[in-house]
Amino acid sequence: MYNLQLETFIVVADLGSFNKAAEALYITPPAVTKQINLLEKDLGLKLFIRTHRGLALTEAGKSLYKDAKYIIQYSKESVERAKKAMQEKDNLIRIGTSPMTPAAPLVKVWSKVQKEHPDIKLQMIPFMNSLENAREILKNLGNNIDVVAGIFDETMLRLRQCAGMELSRQRICCAVSVNHRLAEKDMLTFQDLYGENFLMMHRGWSNYVDELRDDIWKNHPQIHVTDFDVYSLDIFNQCQNSNDILMAVENWKEAHPLLKVIPVEWKYTIPFGILYSPEPSDLVRRFLKAVKNAV
Repeated sequence: MYNLQLETFIVVADLGSFNKAAEALYITPPAVTKQINLLEKDLGLKLFIRTHRGLALTEAGKSLYKDAKYIIQYSKESVERAKKAMQEKDNLIRIGTSPMTPAAPLVKVWSKVQKEHPDIKLQMIPFMNSLENAREILKNLGNNIDVVAGIFDETMLRLRQCAGMELSRQRICCAVSVNHRLAEKDMLTFQDLYGENFLMMHRGWSNYVDELRDDIWKNHPQIHVTDFDVYSLDIFNQCQNSNDILMAVENWKEAHPLLKVIPVEWKYTIPFGILYSPEPSDLVRRFLKAVKNAV
């Protein structure tokens, strides 16, 4: 309902620095600069001047700053009112779903309690996994998507600015191409991974994953750990088209038809559950309570 670049503009104005704004927004400084440049171009205004102390607002920038906060707040309140009206009428829970965040486990749980809550309806909202999508969708849960089922820990929740309710623990597994030498196995060991490239999410993404990473580095250096930034179809396709082994979880067995997810004889697991807004609507709260009672 408003130009999202206004939010970036306000953060830059508050912090007086593109670099500090980038840290606060979890994007790169060039991305912040690009957004401000585009905003200035679209508006035909110069909003900032550089000083020895950092960035300062021009007179036009000061005027826009005052109005932008009102515009954003008014827009958010308008959306909340519309969302509340829709929920009161339809009682609709919108579940985001993708190959890496399958809704099936959540729907399976919900089927157990649906008779007790016949007024609540579910709607699947498909989306593609990308670094930007993950950031924006999880940060804005409650707008276009109410909940997402996925793996998480406290670090990820903090970074993505959302909340999580654990439903189970998922074993950390390995995904390999159906043509890989290990595809015939039903269970793997550390030794099976020796000499292989093991694709893992980068350090800092999850404490649970970092524990496994540290174990490998300390006790199994024969495994070649390779970092990547985001789970997406691209990384699944990379695994399928190479001899690389991808760190995966049990719920992803159906994520890619040409990959096989195989458990490993180790103790490592990661929480799986529902991701939702830190300030969920009354309907989402009722949905979460019903699901929690079911498990």
